[in-house]
Amino acid sequence: MPNTPPPVPPLPADSGDPASITPRNEYTVDELARVTDTTVRNVRAYQDRGLLAPPEKRGRVGVYDDTHASRLKLINHLLARGYTLANIQDLIMAVDEGHDLRSILGLETAIGGRWSRERPKKYSLIELLQMFGDKASPSALGKAVDLGLLERHGLSFVSGSPTALAAGATMAKEGIPLADLLDAVGIARPHFNAVAKALVDLVVRQLDRYDADALPPPADVPALVDAIWRVRPLAMVLVESEMNRALEEASGDYLGDRVAAIMAKKLGHPAESTTASKKKDKTKK
Repeated sequence: MPNTPPPVPPLPADSGDPASITPRNEYTVDELARVTDTTVRNVRAYQDRGLLAPPEKRGRVGVYDDTHASRLKLINHLLARGYTLANIQDLIMAVDEGHDLRSILGLETAIGGRWSRERPKKYSLIELLQMFGDKASPSALGKAVDLGLLERHGLSFVSGSPTALAAGATMAKEGIPLADLLDAVGIARPHFNAVAKALVDLVVRQLDRYDADALPPPADVPALVDAIWRVRPLAMVLVESEMNRALEEASGDYLGDRVAAIMAKKLGHPAESTTASKKKDKTKK
């Protein structure tokens, strides 16, 4: 199941019927800042950027109401999700043009949300030493941090993929030098990045039918979000299938040649490499 975005504070709606409008609370700028957990400076900065409507002027006093409070809570919510003020400005403009904010955030999550369901996990240095033994040297830990496999958090480390970390620990215990394993990750990463780019392009290509500088029409967004969530796991199936094929070929070529050479030496006659026999079979065809 896709990750569900956290609830979004609704934008205030006004029916336009004076009889249907409920009385609203009114605030000075200081009161508004206090009830929305922000600062007066932020309130005025959001007004300057057009994110917040100006207050009603009553003499020399600016009077704000619940619509301003609701908008400020929305801005705080989006900032907490990692949006910049420029992003928020674009979103609010889209809402003003008829888009539903929840649908827009659902589209953003479908495209940019995490592909893994793993939760990051914190490890103490002692726990890493228990997992990797004396192979968890300062240089190895430093390289793992450089590769992004671990992040330093004070005296602890955080792994974004505890499963991958456990797999690395098992391989290290089986005798594979940790430095070589980290080198292999560094060598393979550009290739994985290229594969990921190709697959993400497949997902994002769902947007190609629309103008590059505009959001899809509001009516199309829910179906588009559903389509992207259906494509994402299929992309992962392709990755796993191709990786299995590549590993089978690589292990057959390299490990097969090594075993064949050992057996030939024991039996006293030359062995033909797996790679050479494959080429000969292709020539016969």
